[in-house]
Amino acid sequence: MSSRLEAANAIRVLAMDAVQKANSGHPGAPMGMADIAEVLWNDFLRHNPKNPQWPDRDRFVLSNGHGSMLIYSLLHLSGYDLSMDDIKDFRQLHSRTPGHPEYGYTPGVETTTGPLGQGLANAVGMAVAEKLMAARFNQGTHRIVDHRTWCFVGDGCLMEGISHEACSLAGTLGLGKLTVVYDDNGISIDGEVDGWFTDDTVKRFESYGWQVIANVDGHDPAAVSDAMHAAVADTARPTIICCKTVIGKGSPNKGGTEACHGAALGTEEVALTRDSLGWTQSAFEIPDAIYSHWSAVDTGASAEQEWRARFEAFAKEHPALAEEFSRRAAGELPQAFLTGIDEFVASCVAGESSVASRKASQQVLEAIGPTLPELLGGSADLAGSNLTLWAGAKGADRSGEEANYIFYGVREFAMAAMMNGMALHGGFIPYGGTFLIFMEYARNAVRMAALMKQRVIYVFTHDSIGLGEDGPTHQPVEQLAAMRSTPNLDTWRPCDSVESSMAWRQGILRKDGPTALVLSRQTLPHQVGSAERVADVARGGYVLLEEQGELEAVIIATGSEVALAVDAAAQLAASGRGVRVVSMPCAEVFERQDAAYRESVLPSHVLARVAVEASHKDWWFKYVGLDGRVVGMSTFGESAPGSDLMREFGFTVDAVLEAVEDVILS
Repeated sequence: MSSRLEAANAIRVLAMDAVQKANSGHPGAPMGMADIAEVLWNDFLRHNPKNPQWPDRDRFVLSNGHGSMLIYSLLHLSGYDLSMDDIKDFRQLHSRTPGHPEYGYTPGVETTTGPLGQGLANAVGMAVAEKLMAARFNQGTHRIVDHRTWCFVGDGCLMEGISHEACSLAGTLGLGKLTVVYDDNGISIDGEVDGWFTDDTVKRFESYGWQVIANVDGHDPAAVSDAMHAAVADTARPTIICCKTVIGKGSPNKGGTEACHGAALGTEEVALTRDSLGWTQSAFEIPDAIYSHWSAVDTGASAEQEWRARFEAFAKEHPALAEEFSRRAAGELPQAFLTGIDEFVASCVAGESSVASRKASQQVLEAIGPTLPELLGGSADLAGSNLTLWAGAKGADRSGEEANYIFYGVREFAMAAMMNGMALHGGFIPYGGTFLIFMEYARNAVRMAALMKQRVIYVFTHDSIGLGEDGPTHQPVEQLAAMRSTPNLDTWRPCDSVESSMAWRQGILRKDGPTALVLSRQTLPHQVGSAERVADVARGGYVLLEEQGELEAVIIATGSEVALAVDAAAQLAASGRGVRVVSMPCAEVFERQDAAYRESVLPSHVLARVAVEASHKDWWFKYVGLDGRVVGMSTFGESAPGSDLMREFGFTVDAVLEAVEDVILS
């Protein structure tokens, strides 16, 4: 059996060798955190390398994801399906060891990290999910949800503003099973951080309500172990362990400096480091004794087996809860939801009510909430405006009681990143609301959800200049174009209650990515008047109003502007024009339809096309062509009543009529 130091040195040499072979990467953090990781992974972390999806495993998040060779080394050494050839393939095309850890590429990687601070917020979301799942399913002595979340962070993570948002809320919620280990090495890319980062981290986290364990020698396994035991013992507060480390430890000339942060050590320095560590093996060679030290295969299998025995005993006494747990862990939806949402959509078709789409969204929540216990809502201090609350919503707090709603406070970025963590944890379908304009604060976390293919739902209300008097600081213009340009993000902008309910339906059914619901403040008239149209709504774009006679032009519209298109088409039809109205609530879904369907909606021979949307014009030229017309925005808005602004910026029936006549005659 190898010593702890030898086991930690295996991480150091794997990190420097892989980075050297790739001639790219960050060896410093893995080399500096190797001793901490050795204690955590061998003495504390409950995981099973042969089943990385075991529901009650501990979650490990490397928030400082540039140090990816740390987690790849840990996974390889402890027995996950990550070979030495994978390690050698570090940072190469289509490898399982990309430059930053990516969820879905590497078994055992719980979340994609790299944008600093977001992994930390993901970990907070995971800890929230664990706490709420435990409140739902643990009964008496049956503890089937009983795991911890461990997160490594660096100086950069704590400099990012999202760390304040997420950690402040973590303290308020009393996430006692969250432990953050801070790699306090005093170095970032630009050098020694005391020139730009002099926060009192201890006082900062104490003010959040965290247990803070300060000044731990990150290269002393006994001190690290004591700190982790103290973290586990405090069940009322999250814990941050502040470890003093040397970046690139073991490198004689580059250790302790920024020179080893983001570049290969170089052939000569790698050789000197081997000598310094007393490591005699060649590159990518690990002695059997060290593999034996690290292997978690037997202990992991035993831990999972023990949990499965507990789950079996739980299932005998609580069969309905056990069935629900298994269903939610698998990400499957209850039949009651599937039946109920279709019945609700049908009622919207028959009801013909005019309603703001934000209100229609709340009505959907009232209908589906009782049938979908995994729905976990929230809003960034705008619940009364986003209408994300429903009658059965219960806010989470530090008590540990069952809840299904998070009052995030004014923390849009943390909300979105925490939702990613909740979705990754499993057992929940999170949704969260804010104004569409404040998607900008959350944008990178929205992008990460799309990158990781996570089922999260954003409720973005107040979707245009139509929101009115709050003015251009609150009126979105370019946001829809940015969202529609984000790969794997479905953006729905519904025109009435039917499209709103279908948008919710499709977002919940979708398993391979996030969904944004872009909703109006103002009342929208009922548009979808027949059950036959409902299936077409689900296809993202469809013919809402058929032309009379020969087709001369197509008007494409979304959301609040569909009514303008319909009214304009009616006048054009009265004058003998053959004009079709296409409602396009979700272009991404429409573009996934087969070519024949898309052609049936937007015939290629009809070049006279007009798009109408109170958003930036440029995105729409992909549909109308360079010779088409767009009734849209090209400037910021103004402060005035919404109806006045719509007229001021040309969102009128007359403007649509003029655009259609112009494109037909051109």
